[in-house]
Amino acid sequence: MTPTINGAGLSRPVSRRGFLAGSGGVLAAATLAACSSGSSDGGGGGSSYSLLLPGDVPAQWDRIRTAVNEKLKADLGFAIDPQYINWSNYASQSLLKFTAGEDFQTALSARWLNIAQLIEADALQPLDDALASGKYSNLTDTVDQTAFDANRWPDGAIYGVPAVNSAARIHHHVARGDLIDKHAGGSIESFDQLEKFWYDVVQKEGIPGYINRNSPFDVLGAPTGALYAQGWESPDMLPLYFSSSSLMFVPSPTAATTGSTDAVPFWEHGPYVESLHRVRKYYQDGIVNADRLNADPSALKSRFQSGGAATTFAITDGSDTSTHLAQLEKAVPGATLATLLPFRDGMSTKPNQTFQADNLVVVNTAAADTEAAMQLLDWVSIRENHDLLQYGEEGRDWRAVGDDAYEPLSAYTTFPSFALSWRIPLERKFARMTESEERWFEWSKSYDNFTLDPFASFIPDLTEVETEHAQITAAVAQFGNPLFAGAVDVEAGLDDLKKATEQAGLSKVQEELNKQADAYLASR
Repeated sequence: MTPTINGAGLSRPVSRRGFLAGSGGVLAAATLAACSSGSSDGGGGGSSYSLLLPGDVPAQWDRIRTAVNEKLKADLGFAIDPQYINWSNYASQSLLKFTAGEDFQTALSARWLNIAQLIEADALQPLDDALASGKYSNLTDTVDQTAFDANRWPDGAIYGVPAVNSAARIHHHVARGDLIDKHAGGSIESFDQLEKFWYDVVQKEGIPGYINRNSPFDVLGAPTGALYAQGWESPDMLPLYFSSSSLMFVPSPTAATTGSTDAVPFWEHGPYVESLHRVRKYYQDGIVNADRLNADPSALKSRFQSGGAATTFAITDGSDTSTHLAQLEKAVPGATLATLLPFRDGMSTKPNQTFQADNLVVVNTAAADTEAAMQLLDWVSIRENHDLLQYGEEGRDWRAVGDDAYEPLSAYTTFPSFALSWRIPLERKFARMTESEERWFEWSKSYDNFTLDPFASFIPDLTEVETEHAQITAAVAQFGNPLFAGAVDVEAGLDDLKKATEQAGLSKVQEELNKQADAYLASR
């Protein structure tokens, strides 16, 4: 899944030589060696195809990989050998592997990760010619052209295959349905009701209302955030930024009509400051987890599944029930799940979206065989192959329920399919998906349920402000992250952040962002 989610990369491309010189040769070489794959034949014999995947190695992966590779060898003549990289290191290590020229074919990237740096470093293969060749019809038949067009870079090129299972994905909550029945009368339909529920749970159950690792997107919604009350009232604004790990700017609400972006730092937007104060109070009152700054995502997942929180972060990708339900039921007999999107206007809401994919499968320019990359992406776009990779061996790892659902039969449920094989027409729903999750998941599949943001395809160019941007990103990491966690006083924390970003060159970065954004509006 997304956690959206919240990757951070280096501020500019680094060469292998620069990395070795800047970090110390022995230490850097050891780091590169530690990132390398341990298998040479991919579990299937013959030529091996390497790819980067985020997260931990799935349970029973060796067996599934063998089955996948037997079919791949018969169909395409090669096997896959994924390198799994822990989420906490994925952004930095994947960037390092690209810029070091390592030989692997594909990886997960996106704007929230490091795709801007990779494109600037010429590390990614443009895919337009391959997609237009007609050789990969399974792929182009299962990824809508709208998704490809929404993810073009400003130079017009497509640098990644959108791995999507919906038109857009909204950050929200998955909640303990049994606790909602107990403390909220069976339903929560507004953020005010959600907040009251959290305080009741803390007081009466002794567990946090909401847990997640630290993320600015929890607090500064884009357009919604799990803790951003105003976003659930009016989800009509997306912040602008050079990178999601750096400073967010808020454009003028009249930018689309006046042509003047007039973007300001997030602290000049009243609702965002109010949200910071709210999260600070949540932190002090025990509503959110106190370890947000350094929390391990796997530990938080286990905590929720063991009954240790009322709600946790979720994304409308149809995976909430399958991710949490079985373990939660074992830990807390009678526990249930509910999906919460506390929009003021319910399903009639049309949140702003860019339709840029959270997950892009990118092809490494340095790969020994980029043709194999496209062949694999086409191969996993065939239902039989897609199901084998994502769900495992039918009859042993899963069984079909109806035409579009599945029931898992083994522990193999954690393959990061969003990093390779998500295809809207091929995705099966978890057979026990809750009614609330299924309703919102189906809603998220329609482009008609969203509003195209005025800056939908605007991607700023860092060239003129790379140094300032790098320094501002470091300032946000030092002074902004504690603010987003609620761990420091808001006024004092904002003062520190403002001073640090001003010294880093805030005015130059702001001016450059507005210049580029105005030019974008003028070109529409």
